[in-house]
Amino acid sequence: MKKLINDPADVISDALHGLAAAHPELRVDFENRVVVRGDAPVRGKVGLVSGGGSGHEPLHAGFVGAGMLDAACAGEVFTSPVPDQMVAATQAVDGGAGVLHIVKNYTGDIMNFELAAEMVAADQGTEVVSVVVDDDVAVQDSLYTAGRRGVGATVLVEKIAGAAAEQGRPLAEVADVARKVNSYARSMGLALTSCTVPAAGRPTFDLPDDQMEVGIGIHGEPGRRRVPVAPANEIAEMLVSPILTDLDFTGGDGVIAFVNGMGATPLIELYVMFNEVTQLLAKNGIPVARSLVGPYITSLDMAGCSVTLLKADDELLRLWDAPVNTPALRRGV
Repeated sequence: MKKLINDPADVISDALHGLAAAHPELRVDFENRVVVRGDAPVRGKVGLVSGGGSGHEPLHAGFVGAGMLDAACAGEVFTSPVPDQMVAATQAVDGGAGVLHIVKNYTGDIMNFELAAEMVAADQGTEVVSVVVDDDVAVQDSLYTAGRRGVGATVLVEKIAGAAAEQGRPLAEVADVARKVNSYARSMGLALTSCTVPAAGRPTFDLPDDQMEVGIGIHGEPGRRRVPVAPANEIAEMLVSPILTDLDFTGGDGVIAFVNGMGATPLIELYVMFNEVTQLLAKNGIPVARSLVGPYITSLDMAGCSVTLLKADDELLRLWDAPVNTPALRRGV
């Protein structure tokens, strides 16, 4: 195992200290492993909290800031944060307008966020609403979930709901926006290599050099099938076709197209993939209204990519275009 780390047991703590040093505009609660927007709580504004297992950076801590999340809690690698972390995050961002929890559909995350919401409501009377992201079309159930996994659409939910909260919308409306994004988004991913969890020191699964896993999860969960390595145009077809089969993306105002790197895929390859995706969409009469390309929800050092499409309308596009200022996503500021 070759990694830029010290002791594998200290990876998350060391990374959080590095994040704090690089971004002094954020506050980091090292005891609870919570990253908080520097001016939180913002009075009268709905607070947005998310989180999950570490190893998917920049998700979630990299999206804390104006126009996106107010706080994010970091679990162990590929392991849900515990309720106490979520309680600390929720309390830190409660500005009196309630708090929205954005939760990827993994069993541990669901259970722990539910418990945290109950604890905060009981102790402080804070109104907490949870929205679950379950956009992965690859499999219906997996090792970690009941139902579809929450993957690439999580980034889009956090950005668009964050913009709605920044406008001062009430909690129920911000939650409705988040649900709308989730219902209009679908994702599919593919792995060219496994990833290596630092504490394990070896690849999570065995994938021969001439094979790729279609429909992989962000924790290395098995996908739909294992197939021979193929050129980018064929890979794009494998990812886009199931998405278009699952949801009608025609009509409306086109799509927000997101090609995501899984951690070890260079941008040159992601742009090759984005070109193929846009050509497939054009053949299906689906215009690309907005785009996002890069490693935004990763799986440590896995090589591969995912495609997320969000059916857009005027409201979603305006919220997508709104200013955002976070370590990993910044524009209009």
